[in-house]
Amino acid sequence: MGFHTRKEGTGDFCRYSPWTAPFFDNLFRKIIQNPEKIVGPCIRPGMTVMDIGCGPGYFTLAMARMVGPEGKVIAIDMQQEMLDLVKRKSDRLGLSERIRFHRCEPDSLGIHEKAGFILSFYMVHEVPDRDALFREVSGLLEPGGRYLIVEPFFHVSAEAFEDTLRYAEKAGLVTEKRPKVRLSRAAVLIKG
Repeated sequence: MGFHTRKEGTGDFCRYSPWTAPFFDNLFRKIIQNPEKIVGPCIRPGMTVMDIGCGPGYFTLAMARMVGPEGKVIAIDMQQEMLDLVKRKSDRLGLSERIRFHRCEPDSLGIHEKAGFILSFYMVHEVPDRDALFREVSGLLEPGGRYLIVEPFFHVSAEAFEDTLRYAEKAGLVTEKRPKVRLSRAAVLIKG
C-alpha cells in the first residue's frame, strides 16, 4: 500500500522505493503535516495502534514515540522493502521494540490484534475493495477506538471522499469529526 497517482478507486498504487521514500519523509512535510497534531489527539501512552500502508514510516515512528515503551505500533504494508526501511529507521532511533512489522496481502490485512487507534493516511483510494477493508478495520478496533482516514485533496475529490465515508458507514463506522489536515480530506471514525 502506498501513494499513487492513477484514477481513484482503481486499486493501483505507485510503489515506494528507498529512492523515493525521502520525498514522503522530510522536514518540510513535518511543517505541513505534523504527526503530533494529526494523530496525537487520538493516541495515549500504552496503546496499541496500527499504521495501515505505513510506507517509509513517517507516522509509524511518531506514533511509536507517542505510545511510549509500554505501547505498540503495528506497521502494515504490502511492500517488504518499506517495512525493512522503517525497521532500519526505528533501529537507529531505538524504537524497534515498540513496533511490530506486518506484511499484508493485497486483499487482506491478515491481522487479528485489536487496536485503540488505526491510521490510513493517503491509501484508502488505492484499495479496490473498500467494503472488505472497512469490515476488517471495524473488527480490529477496540471498543471506543478511533480510525483516522486521510486522503489527498488533489487526488480524491470531495464527492469521492464522501463515497468513502459511506463505505465505512456500511461497515459500522461512524464519522465522529472532520479534523483539518493540510492538503487533505480527513475524518475520524468510531465503531457505531
